[in-house]
Amino acid sequence: MSKDLAQNRYKADLRELKFLLFEQFKLSELLGQAPFENWGVDEVNMVLDGSYEFCCEVLGPLNKIGDQGCRLEDGQVKTPKGFQEAWKKLYESGWKSVGVDTEYDGQAAPHAVLVCVEEFLSGSNTAFNMYPGLAYGAAEVIEEFGTAKQKETFLKRMYAGQWGGTMCLTEPQAGSDVGSSKTTAKKQADGRYAIKGTKIFISGGDHDLAENIIHLVLARVDGAPAGTKGLSLFIVPKLGADGKSNDVTVGGIEHKMGINGSSTCVLNFGESDQCFGELVGTVENQGMPQMFKMMNGARIAVGLQSVAVASSAYLNALEYTRDRKQGASIKFWKDATAPRVPIIEHPDVRRMLLDMKSRVEGIRALIVKLARHQDAVEVFKGKDDNAAAYHNGQVDLLVPLVKAYGSDQSFRICEMAIQTFGGVGYTQDYPVEQYCRDSKIFSIYEGTNHIQSMDLVGRKLGQNGGANLQAFLGDIAKFVAENSEHAVIGPWVKELQGAHEAVAGTAMRLLSWFQSGQMAMVPLAATRFLEMMSELAVGWLLLEGAKIAHDAQAKLPEGDAGAKDRAFYEGKKHAARYFALNVVPGVKLKAEILGREDSSPIDIPADAFATI
Repeated sequence: MSKDLAQNRYKADLRELKFLLFEQFKLSELLGQAPFENWGVDEVNMVLDGSYEFCCEVLGPLNKIGDQGCRLEDGQVKTPKGFQEAWKKLYESGWKSVGVDTEYDGQAAPHAVLVCVEEFLSGSNTAFNMYPGLAYGAAEVIEEFGTAKQKETFLKRMYAGQWGGTMCLTEPQAGSDVGSSKTTAKKQADGRYAIKGTKIFISGGDHDLAENIIHLVLARVDGAPAGTKGLSLFIVPKLGADGKSNDVTVGGIEHKMGINGSSTCVLNFGESDQCFGELVGTVENQGMPQMFKMMNGARIAVGLQSVAVASSAYLNALEYTRDRKQGASIKFWKDATAPRVPIIEHPDVRRMLLDMKSRVEGIRALIVKLARHQDAVEVFKGKDDNAAAYHNGQVDLLVPLVKAYGSDQSFRICEMAIQTFGGVGYTQDYPVEQYCRDSKIFSIYEGTNHIQSMDLVGRKLGQNGGANLQAFLGDIAKFVAENSEHAVIGPWVKELQGAHEAVAGTAMRLLSWFQSGQMAMVPLAATRFLEMMSELAVGWLLLEGAKIAHDAQAKLPEGDAGAKDRAFYEGKKHAARYFALNVVPGVKLKAEILGREDSSPIDIPADAFATI
């Protein structure tokens, strides 16, 4: 393989995505009925095929180019070569409007379809897709909370790519502690607000892709309460209605480990006291509830970025192992004259490949499962309140798992892909080293993964009186009861049963710590518990897929006609088997460790970590 070709080799598994949509999660049951009455199986397949082709041909080849980074010229960010044309093609093709409501010239696709398209966009060029992704998220907030005039002014332009968008929370003194924000908003006689302050780490904070950029800025109005309760959200355009500067300036671009094609900016608002914005909606001090709309979507998007990059890393590693010859087969390990074989024949390489495959497919299944719940909420809304509440509760519960577990695993999968390549994986001749660098940010932004784990144990487990967690555990218990004696997957399901009991028991332990005042134990255990719950969920969905694959295999024709599908289904079974026997048992071990209530990280004196 030539170096140029290797650099541009974005890959995704369309067969796997279609299996999840139609065979495992049965999306076709929702298609054709409101609000998805214009969607059928053929339409979904056309969108998947077309968007994947677009990403391979347009965005994938720009991924390596974008890694060279952005530059700042005369206070304006210049994006990498090719990004402007790709932006234009993206919106002309309609791939960024797949999930947009028809009222704003979109296609109103199910969430389950949208996440597949977004996987292609993010996997082929993570840095580039940050720009339209943020514009989409900002527009969703205005669509949900804005006034009729704000929707008329901003939405069509933002959804069509004429205007971009950002989310401006972080400040130099207030990273994850958003309530410490010092940016101010002073109400003016005309109803607008004068904005003044500095925001840092603003993804897509400035660029040359759109005519204008609409910043959503958290700020505190004079006299508002301290902390997050006193924050309001403001629409602050880069350019005013007259096309002139709105006193939003770029203080600098961060030089980062990865996603270099995405401009991460320091933004200064109102240095000349001429920056003006308008309140999102009409009520002050609603900034955090409004911003959580965007943050919730952004956290799901991070999970998508994670599996997208990890999947391409895995598939590139798979291709390399089929081509690269080194060493003899273990069957002839004493024969120095034995022919060299592709490294996919070596046991440890196969272990790494199957480990990556199981994690990628399991995390993707978790994301599509979440999206399927979102679609069910839309279908049942106003028709069956109990069903809508169940599905909405599962969405809330799964978001921190998708974001945190997906992003942690993405970095590890990319690292394993490099290991699979060997020495050349560490070079820039192949894409996996960039995938690894790009993926590290996923566990940090949109709320660090510890914040996700605290959100899970501190908020999500107790939501609706614990009903959401009980429903989640009940769904898995039902699967275990129905399949623990299955001729093929039964032994693997029994491992899932043990993990299920461990998670349920640990959830009660967390509750006891809350009730007994052992509060320090909660954050100490939160990350490990999130891993436990995630591995339980992933193991369940992989085994569910394996059961479907086993049944489908029995219906295939003999011979070459069914060979490709037979191999695919066999892969589903082996991925589930590996995860059930090699990862899921660790859930019980983690529960045992948490049960010891070891407080050594709390007990060690700060000056005992090192004497430097």
